[in-house]
Amino acid sequence: MITQTTEYALRAVVFLAMSDGQAHTTAQIADGTKVPTAYLSKVLQSLSRAGLVSSQRGLGGGFTLSVNPSDLSILEIIETVDPIPRIHSCPLGLAEHGGAMCSLHKQLDEALALVEISLGKSSIRDLIEAPTRVGLCTMKKKRRKAQKAKKRIT
Repeated sequence: MITQTTEYALRAVVFLAMSDGQAHTTAQIADGTKVPTAYLSKVLQSLSRAGLVSSQRGLGGGFTLSVNPSDLSILEIIETVDPIPRIHSCPLGLAEHGGAMCSLHKQLDEALALVEISLGKSSIRDLIEAPTRVGLCTMKKKRRKAQKAKKRIT
């Protein structure tokens, strides 16, 4: 249901949201999120066209988040890059259904609607601030480097 493109877009947005407005190049974001640079470039273009991220060329340029993480839902990112496909009619095209859905496809679509509602209520800020036993995937490498540097100093 969640495509690789969506996963990459969410990682990039979370990475930028955790950067407190600092611009990052595509290569820096790719390194921090473990996303292939060429693929990430296309994802960032989609996010930029939608106005979710901004880009600036030149020295000190790069990508920044254009929207406050508290005002940006997970669903908005999904809808921007690869919307969740809803079921509106019989996917098999059976004439005997007359355009109506059988109970299976109706139930599946209702489940997809609940997923959309849940993701629409969850902001990027919620992801960043959620108390969990482990940190977000995008920051794992940075934390390790910081821990190693700290051990060398002490």
